[in-house]
Amino acid sequence: QKQLVESGGGLVQPGGSLTLSCAASGFPVQYYTIAWFRQVPGKEREGVSSIHASGYTEYTDSVKGRFTISRDNAKNTASLQMNSLKPEDTAVYYCAVDTLPHGDWNRVDNYDYWGQGTQVTVSS
Repeated sequence: QKQLVESGGGLVQPGGSLTLSCAASGFPVQYYTIAWFRQVPGKEREGVSSIHASGYTEYTDSVKGRFTISRDNAKNTASLQMNSLKPEDTAVYYCAVDTLPHGDWNRVDNYDYWGQGTQVTVSS
């Protein structure tokens, strides 16, 4: 089965850090685009970051300089390191995989597989 499972979410104070992990089963992540999205209640799911098969990375403007996406091909996982967290980063974070060569990395409907989501709460 093809599956994505996120982990690493939790409660952190503003300015703190968290690292999210996405474990993939059923396909090698190195050949596809892997992305992190986030969503808060009542708002559209937002692309946070992606890493393409080429290794090229994308970030939404609000997280540039604070978040880093990476993948570990041997473990078939992807990670999102989040530093200097802000309350506005609070959301459910989802891992997603796009198996086709789409041009837009931050379109929800371009992604074929999704994890269940992990809650990140940034609060004092």
